[in-house]
Amino acid sequence: MSNKPRMAIKLWFRLMTGLLFFMLAPHKSISVEHSQQPINNHKSTTIKLKKTHPAIRDHANPKMQKMLEQHIASLHLSGAIRDKRLAVALVDVTNPASPSMAQVNGDEMMYAASMPKIAILLAAFERIAAGKLPLDNDLRKTMTSMIRHSSNKAATEMIRKVGGNYINEGLESPKYKLYDPNHNGGLWVGKEYASGAAFHRDPLHHLSHGATAIQTARYYYLLETGQLVSPKYSHEMKNILSKPGISHKFVKGLEASHYSDLQMYRKSGTWRTYHADSALIEHGGRRYIAVALARDPKGGQWMKKLIHEMDAIIVSLHAHDADVASTDALGSLASAEPQPSSSSKHLM
Repeated sequence: MSNKPRMAIKLWFRLMTGLLFFMLAPHKSISVEHSQQPINNHKSTTIKLKKTHPAIRDHANPKMQKMLEQHIASLHLSGAIRDKRLAVALVDVTNPASPSMAQVNGDEMMYAASMPKIAILLAAFERIAAGKLPLDNDLRKTMTSMIRHSSNKAATEMIRKVGGNYINEGLESPKYKLYDPNHNGGLWVGKEYASGAAFHRDPLHHLSHGATAIQTARYYYLLETGQLVSPKYSHEMKNILSKPGISHKFVKGLEASHYSDLQMYRKSGTWRTYHADSALIEHGGRRYIAVALARDPKGGQWMKKLIHEMDAIIVSLHAHDADVASTDALGSLASAEPQPSSSSKHLM
């Protein structure tokens, strides 16, 4: 046999031996959260994937949209919608992993008075998380006064502690995008809640204190899902937003419902003919976000009526779901009952 065939045989043998060794050798397994136990004593490397939540813009609910438009029409507010003097957003977050949204003029940015104080609250907790601001009793008291009682003095103090530009940098950041030029703006704080000039009006509409209904709703959705700063600080912020100290607009509108288990996390705003209200509302196992902005002397009364209608929509949707679930359960029970054979005797 010549040297060439022998060399070819040796090369083939080495390749096959290497391939066989590779196939039989133990390898590292890679598991994804939730982490799995190693199999066959192989070494396991865990890759943690960050939990993500859906974007509420991608979860428009046609049925809820139709209901919202019908309820607004029943209040004779369709003209205000057409004139863009009213903007509304409603988001069902009973199941936060699968939100449902309806809105009218949701990306219409309006002057929102004190409602954007929620953006100051967010910036403060970003500073706290970074170790730049101590979360002591005095600071907690100031932030609570700013939110629950809408103290302009407390809000101005917090703006100075946090830094005005820092607030808006956070709102515009990729992390939050609560002010987004691609969606006509959003939450903005460009002036202290005191006399004096604005330090930075919003780039699109030149408002000192502005908001859109959808971006405000996104704020509450991020809060509810623990995405504002961190789950720990989202919980802290939610606590400060609880127990509203001013009884008007959304608060007044739900008082007549007499829900024994009602919880509301809320911030409103009023200046001249501008009215705004926003809240995360919980009762009866349901949870939803409601936001409204208006430019009209009667805007406050509109919101008192609007929240009653929005609440009715959520209750109606879940009542329908409960009826469907009950019907399905009865059907399952009926199908599970043993059927008598043809030879069975029936007692009358």
